[in-house]
This record gives sequence, C-alpha cells and structure tokens, in this order.
Amino acid sequence: MSVAISVRLPDNLACALADVAANTERSKSFLIQKALEAYLEEQADLQVALDRFKDPTDDVISLEEMRAELDL
Repeated sequence: MSVAISVRLPDNLACALADVAANTERSKSFLIQKALEAYLEEQADLQVALDRFKDPTDDVISLEEMRAELDL
C-alpha cells in the first residue's frame, strides 16, 4: 500500500531533483522515497547513539583502547 503526500520544494531543490531524475532515469517519487528512507535510518541511528551516550551504565572506552581492541 502507498500513500500520496504533497510537498512544496524551493525552486532550486526542485530543479536539482528533476536533474537527478533525468540523469538517473528514475522518477522523482522514487528519489524522494529513497532520500527519505536514508534520512529516517540516519535519524534512528542518531537516536540510538544519543541514547547510548546518555546511558551511564554503557561503557565508554578511549580511542587508544578501541585501537588496541581492533589491532589498529
């Protein structure tokens, strides 16, 4: 199932989207969907990182410890 959503874009962003769509032979809807999926994944990752950062029970290691653990 899909839902139609209307969005207003500034002219420069709409032109850039149209250019990428033409160059990749993909629809603007496809590109917007992929961009939104990537953005939402990044936001979810950021929230996990922030939650871990704020969790006092989560161990924090130094850069040197990380390098040693990864043999870098």
